[in-house]
Amino acid sequence: MSAQVLVVSNRKGGSGKSTTSVNLAAHWATLGLRVLLLDLDTQGHCAVGLGLKNIPPHHTIHHILTENNADLSTAILSTGRERLWLAPADPMFEHSRVAGDQLLLKRLLSAEAVQQHYDFIILDTPPSLDFLLLNALSAADWALIPFLPHALAAEGVRQLSRILFKVAMQQNANLRLVGLLPVMLDSRIGLHRTICDEMAKQFGSQRLLAGIRNDIKLAEAFACGKPVLEHAPASRGNADYRQLAEQLLLLFEAQGRGR
Repeated sequence: MSAQVLVVSNRKGGSGKSTTSVNLAAHWATLGLRVLLLDLDTQGHCAVGLGLKNIPPHHTIHHILTENNADLSTAILSTGRERLWLAPADPMFEHSRVAGDQLLLKRLLSAEAVQQHYDFIILDTPPSLDFLLLNALSAADWALIPFLPHALAAEGVRQLSRILFKVAMQQNANLRLVGLLPVMLDSRIGLHRTICDEMAKQFGSQRLLAGIRNDIKLAEAFACGKPVLEHAPASRGNADYRQLAEQLLLLFEAQGRGR
């Protein structure tokens, strides 16, 4: 079975993309799946969340995407965790350096060696609409949109949904929206309940996932360079990300594209 590619995206920064990418990847790995995490966001938070430091610029996914005939394997690093690898970002990368080939990442991920070695590939994306985001959407099978349940959240999701639809129509007919994920969620707050209800009405209740509750342990885990399952396995944040990992696998299977 070929590797499934999930893009984690939101046009708004600070929406929990990297936290979700790192913790989802870690949980899938503990479930016995071979996971490659690609960090396309130049903030480089995936490496931070996994405790990896001092990464040479030529061992990053951004270097691969700007070099002719570059080998993806040179950017893939061990995280020190079983069944989990990372292609890290280059924090010094300049977005203006690249343009054009929207299918470059798709070709790299379609290589037989990549397809045979991994079960899932997670793409953490930048919030900007540029070469990197379009490459990620063109390469993905699934899209997951984390969002903060705050004012204007629905507008941000609508903007990205329009981009997803355009890419699906023009570049990648396999791309599907698997769900909307509220993060830092507190159901006791009326605004949070209202925003989630609005999302369910606009995009369909089947698209709205259970969500990730507000939990300081998630921020602590990132600061310690660990997934939350290692830092605070008994926390509600860890319980929510484990539920997400299992829920997504069931959704993939139900839609006939599971592992």
